[in-house]
Amino acid sequence: MHNVVIAGSGPAGLTAAIYTARANFAPLLLEGSQAGGQLTLTTDVENYPGFPDGIMGPQLIQDMRAQAERFGTIFRAVDMTGADLHSRPFHLTLNDEETIQTKTLIIATGATANPLGLPSEARLLGHGVSTCATCDGFFFRGQPLIVVGGGDSALEEAIFLTKFASHVLIVHRRDTLRASKIMQDRAMKNEKISFQWNAVVDDILGDEVVSGVRLRDVRTSETKNVDCKGVFIAIGHTPNTALFRGQLELDSNGYIQTTHGTVTSVAGVFASGDVQDPHYRQAITAAGSGCMAALDAERFLENAG
Repeated sequence: MHNVVIAGSGPAGLTAAIYTARANFAPLLLEGSQAGGQLTLTTDVENYPGFPDGIMGPQLIQDMRAQAERFGTIFRAVDMTGADLHSRPFHLTLNDEETIQTKTLIIATGATANPLGLPSEARLLGHGVSTCATCDGFFFRGQPLIVVGGGDSALEEAIFLTKFASHVLIVHRRDTLRASKIMQDRAMKNEKISFQWNAVVDDILGDEVVSGVRLRDVRTSETKNVDCKGVFIAIGHTPNTALFRGQLELDSNGYIQTTHGTVTSVAGVFASGDVQDPHYRQAITAAGSGCMAALDAERFLENAG
């Protein structure tokens, strides 16, 4: 029987592990198939406090993991493939083989950026392909950039990138945007932003770093190459919550709904990081909510006796 099980090994999960381990709860952290989460796919991280010269994403995760391990966190490189949250203790299935029990569960499984599905996209991720303008925009000062998408997130990314880029081209597969009217107005009034309507990215060009994209007109199938130094994919995120459908309250997009910080609809289950945050999606906000989840779990265990 575990006091605390943490699902997810990104900044939220590792911070929760540091706090619950220091509280002598000997947490078990399930690292999952992508240990470290999205930060392991990021190169330079320059906006995480405490690193004036920046730090590589994988190094940041490695240091957080070592800190959690130092205080007694137990790590297992397994996936949680099942969860019964209908009664306490909770029953969790690991790798479809083993069942464990826990008094509390902290869910920090994150969200996955929806990809275009191109081999070149995966190959150049972190080398000109990004899913986070706030994280990576600074590296493209004075460079032409492309944003793919037509919703609020895409326009927000594009507007933010104009602080750095020489020009931002928004590529959208339709001839009208899904974004709110106010966001459309802001983007269309921005002199650094232009639009390529009725187009999709057929390929991302470049050997070691992005040098351009090949666009295809969805009406005529004609293609053309456009030079750019960065491609920002903004076609949405999918929270990793499939296991919890029907057991926890989720919003219309599948994010776990929380109250009073990290408290979910099931007593003893807490959620932190991108799995319950569709707005900020930053390493620092994930880490902060991981701390909150740990403190909430600690109070729950103390009150539950």
